[in-house]
Amino acid sequence: MRPQLTQALDTAWCALGEPGVWWSGGERLRILSEARAARQCELCRVRKAALSPHTVAGRHDCATDLPAAAIEAIHRIVSDPGRLSEAWYRRTLEVGLSDEAYVELLAVVAIATAVDTFDRARGSPPRQAPAAVAGGPTRRRPAGAKPGLGWMPMLAPEDVTPDDPPLYSSAGRIGGNVHRALSLVPQAMMQFWDMFEAMYLPQDAMRDFAREYRAISHAQIEMLAARVAVLNQCVY
Repeated sequence: MRPQLTQALDTAWCALGEPGVWWSGGERLRILSEARAARQCELCRVRKAALSPHTVAGRHDCATDLPAAAIEAIHRIVSDPGRLSEAWYRRTLEVGLSDEAYVELLAVVAIATAVDTFDRARGSPPRQAPAAVAGGPTRRRPAGAKPGLGWMPMLAPEDVTPDDPPLYSSAGRIGGNVHRALSLVPQAMMQFWDMFEAMYLPQDAMRDFAREYRAISHAQIEMLAARVAVLNQCVY
C-alpha cells in the first residue's frame, strides 16, 4: 500500500480521539462506536427497506449514551444517506443538535466509514478505537460562515480570516462546493479532506490528464467512483 495512504489513514483515525471544535475526544469516540453499531441496527435495516424511512417508528440499537438527536443523525447518515433531506436536517437541529455539532459529527462518521470500509475491502480486521485525548472542545465558529449554499452554513475562501485555519491554502484547494461542505468546522473539514485526497486524488491532480498518479488511470478511478456513488445513492 502507498506509504502516503497508510499515513493519511492512520492520521485521520488517531485524530478521532482528539478534542474537536464541538465534541470532546471521548464524545468523538462515542460517535465512532455509534457509527459502527448503526451497521447492525435492526431499526435502520427496516427503515432502509421501507418505501419511506419516516413510516417506521422504533428505537435504534444504540452503543452509547450520546443524545438521542446525535444517535438518530449518526444512524441515518450511516444507513440511508441517499434519502436524507433538508427537512430531516432541520428537525435534527430542532431536537438538540447545533449546526456546528452536526457538521463535526458528520465528519467523524465519514472518516470512520471510509477507514472501516477500506480496511474491510483489503481484508484487514477493524481497527481498535484510538485513545481519547484529554481536553475540551474549542467551540469556535468561523466568523465568516454564511448560510445559503447548502443545508449548513459554509465558509467560502473569500470569507476566511487570519483567525481561521488554512483550510484552503494547499495547492488546488479552490473551495469548490464539495470542498466547502464541512467548512463550518474547519478542523473537521481538514481532517476529512487530507484523508480524502490520499484515498482519491489531490485536486490539482484530478484535472491533470497528462499524468497518471495512481496504479489505475483517471478513467478507471472515475468509473469506480461513479459506481460507488450510484450504490450509495449519492446525488451530488
